[in-house]
Amino acid sequence: MRNRRQTSRVDLSGSLEAEVLVLQPARVTELGSDGMQIETATALQLNAIFEFRLRLGARSVVVKGRVAHSRISEVDRDLVTYRSGIEFVEVPERVASAINGFVDGIRRERGRWE
Repeated sequence: MRNRRQTSRVDLSGSLEAEVLVLQPARVTELGSDGMQIETATALQLNAIFEFRLRLGARSVVVKGRVAHSRISEVDRDLVTYRSGIEFVEVPERVASAINGFVDGIRRERGRWE
């Protein structure tokens, strides 16, 4: 088999550790200008920083968040649900504006029906 690499690699014999970030679905249960609460099927490491893609109606934004707390919230027969508090970090102004606009829109809509 022909080597298709353009550069050579060095054998490290497993002496270098790395982390893998895997995209997984999360359910947002609370949202505010400074953070959110989410539910996931896997635990999130405390203080880890992740990028989250939020679908705010017709608009999508990506925001960085730090895991402030995480705990098991529900245990079902074959499923464990984790609830985590996420604190937004390094939020660009346009993303903050989109989140605030979305949250304000929900509050206005709910105010009509209450």
